[in-house]
Amino acid sequence: MIDLDIRQLQSFLAVAAELNITRASARLHLSQQTVSTQIQQLERAIGVTLLVRTSRGVLLTPAGEELARGGNAVVADLGDLTDRVRAADRGRLGLLRLACCPYATALFATEVADAMEAAVPGLEVELTTVHTPPEERALLLSGEVDAAFIWLPLGDDRFQHAAVRSDPRMVALSPKHPLAQQESVTLAELTDEPVLRPDIYLSEQNLCHWLADPRPDGTPALRGSVVDKVEDALMMVARGKGVWLAPEPLTRWIPGTAVVWRPVVDAPASELAIVWTDSAPQHLIARLIAEVRTIIGNTEAALV
Repeated sequence: MIDLDIRQLQSFLAVAAELNITRASARLHLSQQTVSTQIQQLERAIGVTLLVRTSRGVLLTPAGEELARGGNAVVADLGDLTDRVRAADRGRLGLLRLACCPYATALFATEVADAMEAAVPGLEVELTTVHTPPEERALLLSGEVDAAFIWLPLGDDRFQHAAVRSDPRMVALSPKHPLAQQESVTLAELTDEPVLRPDIYLSEQNLCHWLADPRPDGTPALRGSVVDKVEDALMMVARGKGVWLAPEPLTRWIPGTAVVWRPVVDAPASELAIVWTDSAPQHLIARLIAEVRTIIGNTEAALV
């Protein structure tokens, strides 16, 4: 039997897809030298030349084209086998692990878990709740969960995602704030309001979206204090120390008691997404996306 290293095959498939070692290396988060070495080792193991370098990248030989056609199926089958072996080791034939935030998607995730178990006989859906998106990211990267519900943008190319819902933006105001007397507000009316920043953001791109920065006229958002938790930000809002922008579902978990929530009519909507890594069970992720979109479609139809 040929001593075939799956990492060498994955590197070759990335190069075959990109026809460029530099782009394939970036996609794999490996150095160009590592990718080149792995392909050379693969060629020696099989005993054929798989690609030739050109001034613009690489071209596949007929042998390389044949390996590219069948290699993706091999990698996918091995991934599925690994998932089944791990599930069997846990005594659960068919397991999907989801992470969610209690303020944002916990009840929604419960409905999704029930729908997935009903749709896939023998499947067990395991829910893990954390308080912030960075905690969800950590669970994904450690392999402790297969997927998570997170608002875009991620600003992190280590993940795949599929948007499943669009949520309008709201602003939390002190009840004493003049804008609290209005039914809605605009970003222009919030120009001079410092936007508080709890430690929940995944990247600068993610932060800018939550702050609506820049504003429609190109001016930067006024950045307020950095605080540890959402609860701390809301306490400061209640004391008139700033405002906080958030997707509408958060207002259902944080009702207008100490703060007042008002829609921001011209703020970009927040896209909720299912997020996963390449190691997740792809067939279950595909079914998860379909079930979530069905649930959301039925919910939105019921509200019309």
